[in-house]
Parts: sequence; C-alpha cells; structure tokens
Amino acid sequence: MKKICPSILSADFSILAEEIKKAELSGADIIHCDIMDGHFVPNITFGPDIVAKVNEITNLPLDVHLMIENADMYIDSFYKAGADYISVHAENNFHINRLVNKIKSLGMKAGVALNPATGIQTLDSIIEYLDFVLVMSVNPGFGGQKFIPNSIGKIKDIKRLISEKNPLCSIEIDGGIGPANIKEVSDAGADMFVCGASVFKAPDAKSAIIEMKRLINN
Repeated sequence: MKKICPSILSADFSILAEEIKKAELSGADIIHCDIMDGHFVPNITFGPDIVAKVNEITNLPLDVHLMIENADMYIDSFYKAGADYISVHAENNFHINRLVNKIKSLGMKAGVALNPATGIQTLDSIIEYLDFVLVMSVNPGFGGQKFIPNSIGKIKDIKRLISEKNPLCSIEIDGGIGPANIKEVSDAGADMFVCGASVFKAPDAKSAIIEMKRLINN
C-alpha cells in the first residue's frame, strides 16, 4: 500500500494542531517530521518535545527524519516522543549498522537517507537490515525546493538492489513531490511520498491528497 506522508515543515506552525488534523482528515497516511540542527543542514526546526506534541494531536504514525549530527544521542528521545519510523543519514553516521539495530530494537522502523549526490553503493552493506530507504530528491535543509530529475534513476537502481537483497524494504521519496511528478516517481518504485507544500500550501488539501493517491494507485 503506497502512502502519502505530509511534512509539517510546510505547515503553519501558528496553527499546527489544525494543520495536522486537516492532513489527517484529508487522507494522509503518515505525518513526516523533519528534524534539523543547523549543523548537518543549514536550518533549525524542532526536536523531541514538538514530536511528542504532534503525537498527542494525531493517531497517524510519525515518520521522523533526522538531519542532525550525533543522531545516536537522540534515538531514545524520539522513541519516547512517539516516533514510529526513524531515518538517519548515510553521510554523517559512521556506525550506521549499530544505529539501525538500535532503532529496530526499540520497535521502530529503521531507514537510511541518501542526499542527492550520495551514491547507492552506500547501501550495499546495510540494505538487508533496513525497513526503508529515504531518497532525498532535493538538497536537505529547506522546504519548497524543486525536484531533482535524476532522482528517478536513483529510485530505479535502489529498487533493483532491494529486489535482490531485501524485497520487504520500502522506498521513501522526499523533496518537491506533488501531482505533477508523483506518478513517475511511483512508477519508478517509490512507496512512501513526503509531500509538504503540495499538501499544506494547496488550496484544498483533501483534493490534493485524493488526486495524488489516484495517481499512485492506478
């Protein structure tokens, strides 16, 4: 089952509870939380306390994307905050196997995220342990960026790797996803679609999600 995962990075934080409920009532499957520390990426967002509040607002699963340094220090905090999925970056986590095993040992889904310029060979020794791979189709740090077209080929390559080594692993795509490109991304092999502006900035979030679900399920 393919899933729409609205990112609250694009929500209006002055009415965050209303925005999350809007996404939930509009048919969202997962709420995506972008965690940035101003070091690994040039932006600062929020931490476990906000994720815990989001968990109080919605019954949907929470997908927590850690774009931070020293991610190993915060896994327990995000677990306690209510995370159901956690992804960590291949680029700055040197003991990735240990980190993935820690996430899974707490009962959460574990993913590894790849920046646009990171090759998929990074996944060779970890793919069999993953629940999902997060493909960044923009350079992480800010919402509202344009989709990088060669992400399509990258998804196809990861799909082939998954088919060989871990068929149960999902592919998540994050960055510039909306009605104009979601079908092509889905056809390439993606299963989870992080949608920020295309949901929260849409004139009608429900219509936007319905249309994107139609495109990925046909």
